[in-house]
Amino acid sequence: MPDKAHASLKIAYLAPEIPALSATFVYNEILELGKHGIKVKPFSVHRPSHIASESSLAELKKDVFHLYETSKGQVLVDSLTMLVTHPIGYFKSIGRLLSDIWRQGVISRSALGLAYRFFYAATLAKQLKQANIQHLHVHFAHIPTDIAMYASPMADISFSVQAHANDLFERGWLLKQKVSRAVFFATISEFNQRFLENLQADSNKIKIVRCGVDQNWQPPAKTTNKNEIFTIGTVGRLVEKKGIDTLIDATAMLIKQGREVSLKIAGSGPLENSLKLQLDNLALPEKSVEFVGALSHDQVASFITGLDLFVLPCREDLQGDMDGIPVVLMEAMLCGVPVISTELSGIPELVINNISGLTVTPGNAAELSMAITKIMDSIELQQNLVSGGKQRVNDEFLLDTNVSKLISFFKVAVN
Repeated sequence: MPDKAHASLKIAYLAPEIPALSATFVYNEILELGKHGIKVKPFSVHRPSHIASESSLAELKKDVFHLYETSKGQVLVDSLTMLVTHPIGYFKSIGRLLSDIWRQGVISRSALGLAYRFFYAATLAKQLKQANIQHLHVHFAHIPTDIAMYASPMADISFSVQAHANDLFERGWLLKQKVSRAVFFATISEFNQRFLENLQADSNKIKIVRCGVDQNWQPPAKTTNKNEIFTIGTVGRLVEKKGIDTLIDATAMLIKQGREVSLKIAGSGPLENSLKLQLDNLALPEKSVEFVGALSHDQVASFITGLDLFVLPCREDLQGDMDGIPVVLMEAMLCGVPVISTELSGIPELVINNISGLTVTPGNAAELSMAITKIMDSIELQQNLVSGGKQRVNDEFLLDTNVSKLISFFKVAVN
């Protein structure tokens, strides 16, 4: 039942793409806030390139405002409007912009980007004023937060941030300033919290809010029929940071040791051809490794329940990007499948070694193959990791628990 005490809250959300297939946690959070009686006005920087298709998103799709689809002429008009109608806030935003340009380098691509986003901040501020929004919450600490921190003074409202991974590790400009300006700065892991504190960001403003799985989500029942061959699977974009090449190498080691295993890789991405070439060079038996292509979100659970083991061997890529705590690991745990991942970023906060899963060193195929063998050889370990995984998700990674935290922060922000 919606909480009538929350009905007076008027919150806006801003994210790179809403509702994006690759960011289910954003729209699930918005829908969950609605269940608590909070109406959220969604703003998206871009129109999603891969839009989520769930029927529950029909109203959200109609309501979302795509900032970068506003014409340049209208953006200029909006900027002049905010200058005339809210001059104090407008000049405060200009002051922020100028100080940020000075920090980033006056003649730089970064400075140009900040100036460009400043003008779209005026369009956002105008929309926020028209909708009588009390608080703006932003997912991702890079471009959306740039826009929000300039829109906030113009609209005379507070803003907050939810940071994830790439927006900190690879695209983390002005983070100390963003923490300072936000009324609170949430992030998904203790690892990220330490990362921000090492930048001397204000620790009092940094909060842990997990990206959680919907507590009402029911995965398909796991079949009691055993796979003829022990089946390992993974789901993710075929990019360097997912470590799929390490998983292929580990599978090849197992097969060469005489182990009967098969690997199913679900996903698409820029490394697909190079991964298939890697597979060809290993000369493995036919059909021992299968690329099943990209799956829609509602197909992922059915895919996972058909596995004996789920592996996501994440690692840091050459640009410094890495995953935070992938939601698909939580989903695999709730599907009743043991998981293996790596000792990277916030992952060990979910996958606690020998309790809720196994963790290995990133990029170490030999260690990964030994961990797979350990699970293959012990029914007791499989059962313990399945029960431990479900318990870990229920303890700290459910959507309603973390949305309740957000609501308490929002209420403080608007009072």
